[in-house]
Amino acid sequence: DSPRAISCKWRIVQSSLFRSILQQRITMYWIYNVLLIFYWIGLIPVILYRLAFEDGFYERIKQSAGYMPASLLKKIEGRRAIWIHAASVGEIVATSPLVKEVKKEFPEAVVVVSVVTATGHAMAHRIIPEAEGIIFFPLDLPYLTRKILHIIKPIAILLVETEIWPNFLRIAQSENIPVMMVNGRISDRSMKRYKYISAFTKEMLRSIERFCMQSKFDAAHIEVLGAHTPDITVTGNMKYDQTYATVSNEEKQSLLEEFGFGNNHPIIIAGSTHKGEEETIFETFKQVLQEYHQARLLIAPREIYRGHDVQNLAKRYELNAICRSDMTEPVHEGIPVVVLDTIGELGRLYSLGDIIFVGGSLVKTGGHNILEPAAHGKPILVGPYMFNFKEIFALLHSRHACEQVKNGKELTDMVLRLCKDKNLSTEMGQNCLDIIRENRGATQRNTQELRQLFEKHHIIP
Repeated sequence: DSPRAISCKWRIVQSSLFRSILQQRITMYWIYNVLLIFYWIGLIPVILYRLAFEDGFYERIKQSAGYMPASLLKKIEGRRAIWIHAASVGEIVATSPLVKEVKKEFPEAVVVVSVVTATGHAMAHRIIPEAEGIIFFPLDLPYLTRKILHIIKPIAILLVETEIWPNFLRIAQSENIPVMMVNGRISDRSMKRYKYISAFTKEMLRSIERFCMQSKFDAAHIEVLGAHTPDITVTGNMKYDQTYATVSNEEKQSLLEEFGFGNNHPIIIAGSTHKGEEETIFETFKQVLQEYHQARLLIAPREIYRGHDVQNLAKRYELNAICRSDMTEPVHEGIPVVVLDTIGELGRLYSLGDIIFVGGSLVKTGGHNILEPAAHGKPILVGPYMFNFKEIFALLHSRHACEQVKNGKELTDMVLRLCKDKNLSTEMGQNCLDIIRENRGATQRNTQELRQLFEKHHIIP
């Protein structure tokens, strides 16, 4: 064959490959959209029930369908918006310092924060007052997504941790809106899920221009899933930079009195607990009470709607308990257990504890954020399941800031040991503070990556 014939055949092959890839892409999104529509149709009875009985759900559905509050429309009109998307409470905690830094670095831009859950929405309103708008994320259907993107007209979109929505990313790319992942994290569980749809995952990741990951492990995971290696950088964990939970000495004393803790010792705080853990915690606390009659327990179930269930469970262990939502005056001395069933308070209330247990770790749910109690310089205890925060736990554990127990007996033994050994308790708390101080700065690094993204696209925020 002549060179011209070979060239012609190669163009035919390229054209055929392109058509094949395009067809595969169209098929993937078609399947996704059909499944999504059937999913929402199946939820219609639930939606109707919640519309009738759940306060605020109508406004939530309106926003998800593209009807933005008039107050937000007024704020963003003619302005250059930076859209930050965080799913729920955990991501909102990481978003808090980022919004502060973005507003400082780009004072002319407006910041819109979107969430998926009602608890995330409430938390965002509580700890991110700097944002011009806090909205519910649109249903990930093409028409609605495009509609909201045209309303907000973002100059950039920041996805906190691993918030990947196929239509949202595809349409943002078609509208030439740069997308960056910040505080990126891929758990082992997420890796397994994404691998089931590896081709689709790789396609979605192509819509993201920059991946700012929490750790080298997260960077390796996102690379395996298909992210382009030169687009990946490790910027650290912004949760080390959070300051919303800072409590002054005066505030701490006021909270101690409000919760009826006074000068009692020890004060044990069990945060973000799940079913199957509360029994173990109450059993441990009963044994602590035998030696320390003035001990107090603050227990915070991960799902706040379980507050009264946990209160009733405490009664089965002959423990007098009150829910935070039922408190109308300072707690009486005769109530040793307070059940925290309100949104957004746990981060600050960790400051009251002498010993902290972080839940999700005694059951296979996987332990929750241990940086919040660490920021207060508290000795931290967790169970054997810390796969959701593998690197953070490894760091705190290796520096003797966080101890791991295997079961209820070991939890009781460790709590009693910390009650008796003040030096150990103080040392663990100081190690926490040292680690937090050494690892700050991720927020600034993410903001500088955003500035570079703006420069690349010649965007003036």
